[in-house]
Amino acid sequence: MRTVPQVKIPAIYMRGGTSKGVFFRLDDLPPAAQQPGKARDALLLRVIGSPDPYQKQIDGMGGATSSTSKSVIVSQSSQPDHDIDYLFGQVSIDKAFVDWSGNCGNLSAAVGPFAIHSGLIPPARIPENGTVTVRIWQANIGKTIIAHVPIQDGQVQETGDFELDGVTFPAAEVPIEFMDPAADDGDAGSMFPTGNLVDDFEVPGLGRLQATFINAGIPTIFVNAESIGYTGTELQGAINEDPKALAMFELIRAHGALKMGLIRDLQEAESRQHTPKIAFVGAPQSYTTSSGKGVDSADIDLVVRALSMGKLHHAMMGTAAVAIGTAAAVPGTLVNQAAGGGERSEVTFGHPSGTLRVGAEVAQVNGQWTATKALMSRSARILMEGWVRVPGDSF
Repeated sequence: MRTVPQVKIPAIYMRGGTSKGVFFRLDDLPPAAQQPGKARDALLLRVIGSPDPYQKQIDGMGGATSSTSKSVIVSQSSQPDHDIDYLFGQVSIDKAFVDWSGNCGNLSAAVGPFAIHSGLIPPARIPENGTVTVRIWQANIGKTIIAHVPIQDGQVQETGDFELDGVTFPAAEVPIEFMDPAADDGDAGSMFPTGNLVDDFEVPGLGRLQATFINAGIPTIFVNAESIGYTGTELQGAINEDPKALAMFELIRAHGALKMGLIRDLQEAESRQHTPKIAFVGAPQSYTTSSGKGVDSADIDLVVRALSMGKLHHAMMGTAAVAIGTAAAVPGTLVNQAAGGGERSEVTFGHPSGTLRVGAEVAQVNGQWTATKALMSRSARILMEGWVRVPGDSF
């Protein structure tokens, strides 16, 4: 039996924030995969190791969680006043599809360092020591991200003393600004697609729930933890090992997506796993994190738990953190109420792995809330570089 040999493709495996993914330069991809479509999706699925009915991704680069089943494609920017274009693909673990509907805020921290390391930023822009400001066009959602990448001895600084809950080892801090983060999705790009800060909506089997629907960072549905029987201090096992809980959250997410105008019927939610996100919030409470570290209620403004790709996230998605910070800054939302109400430009929230501080600038324009930017710090590091190999007939 004659078989097709493997092909090798230049790639870098990187951690960004609390996520990991395989990064490619667009022009390094095989010609068939340089354009959106079936060949590109098939290639990325094979690289990551999906679809895998065992949900382990043993035969690929994925790590069997939503945080580690990710791919990134970077190229010289097609937009004026930007350095690079950044396209994110969330690869399903057990199904044969790649979700291109949103951004990954955590991997956004790695895009600037990748671009510098890969020669996409002119050498003249890179100081011997200092910072490079990389203007990134987030192609999935059509938004600008500004990354401030530290440089040491002419190279990206990756080691340092910046600690990020959910990441074991310290690294160099990469401040990120998400500009005009209200997503161009839903009702004419409105930050609150239903026109309300809080909605009552019906979920079959659960009755009427209050929710804040927001398009900022990533479309997100916020509900009160206590309204669905939780406190907001749960760790992954409490949710991910409970099939009934997972089914409930997916039911809320699907009906919320319909309410937000992101899907036309409930069945579409099955093929749109990456967005919207579903999160539940509560007042500040003391709890013990997944690593055994204690979080004191006095050190946080609220607690938040969020699901990604159908499972409770081990920390917090970067884009959901943008949604949290933005919603907290708008008086009257469920997130703002959980944080104690009033006007605020930043919040520190508790998540399963610890705490995170995020800031947001919001304003009312012609009676509509809008966000000018959201800010947070992450870190990034190259884990491996070289080539990935896939069978030549897999795409």
